[in-house]
Amino acid sequence: MTAPLPPGPRYRALLELLRTAETLWNASRAFFAQWDLSPSQFNILNLLHGKPTGASQMELSRNLIMHRSNVTGLVDRLQARGFVQRKDDPRDRRVYRVVLTAQGAELLDQILPHYYKAAEEVWGDLSLPRTEELLNELHVVSGNAERIAKYAAGAQKA
Repeated sequence: MTAPLPPGPRYRALLELLRTAETLWNASRAFFAQWDLSPSQFNILNLLHGKPTGASQMELSRNLIMHRSNVTGLVDRLQARGFVQRKDDPRDRRVYRVVLTAQGAELLDQILPHYYKAAEEVWGDLSLPRTEELLNELHVVSGNAERIAKYAAGAQKA
């Protein structure tokens, strides 16, 4: 039996990508705490921004890459604070549309300038062309990870 090869630069890059994601998540928790929001609550508000007809909880679930039951709890908390409301979907009586309220839109108007500024600051001196290149590379890595996850899920079912 041969010994596994020592990890190379791609493995180190993967670890750094995971560390970066964790660091960004932790920073976003601290950032949104100023408004007594979680990053996931903000993401829902942001997804609803500029959508007068709102979104179904299933659409929010797909966009947030989270289970629908988690979205339900987030929407419940945002609704209790008056930031969103559920409305009947005229096309499907089984579905609610989650829409941003005037109070939710006002909150977003407060947050977004600070959020966009912080998002720019994260990149530091990285040039725009280099940022675009990195974005393209991350799309490749993400696609590969999705393919591996689908394969692993299929192997578990077999």
